[in-house]
Amino acid sequence: MRIFAAVVPPEPALEDLSAFLDPRRDAGPDLRWTDPSLWHVTTAFMADVPARVVDPLVDAIAEAVAPRRPMTLAVKGGGAFPNPYDARVTWMGVDGTPEDLESLAGLARAVRRACSHAGAGPEGGPFTPHLTVARSRKPFEATRWLRVLDAYAGPSWTAAEVTVFASHRGEGKGRPHYEPIAVVDLSG
Repeated sequence: MRIFAAVVPPEPALEDLSAFLDPRRDAGPDLRWTDPSLWHVTTAFMADVPARVVDPLVDAIAEAVAPRRPMTLAVKGGGAFPNPYDARVTWMGVDGTPEDLESLAGLARAVRRACSHAGAGPEGGPFTPHLTVARSRKPFEATRWLRVLDAYAGPSWTAAEVTVFASHRGEGKGRPHYEPIAVVDLSG
């Protein structure tokens, strides 16, 4: 089972970003735009979690997350993976005070460590807080898109919980479906 833990911005923040991106979607016909209902900031992703590990995994994440404090964040600027000159993914960045950004990075480290201890080692490289907004089947030069994305600075919001999702791949060309299986408050 594909499982990930994420911070999900609230509706007003997602709506503001969507209003910014909507008129630009037609300018990138080769991009597959991510539906706003799927936007999130992944703290840990596990591609293959056995069913028997899911409950202990959720418990471990809850234990790691509960003592952490809420943080004030905002969606701001953009980037591309793996790099702007050979991009396959464009994303929006996450901003906040240095303390809140360090708190978010610490949250991701704690969640990843908890996942490893529960027997579901997370995948991926260093934590880069972002929301994926578009993908491309083939690499493309994304610098013009980054200039557009860098112009965006969304409203601030409070990240006060982590949601654990099961990720179901779309059928055929269908979009993925994310099923929330647990929500854990940051109550530190």
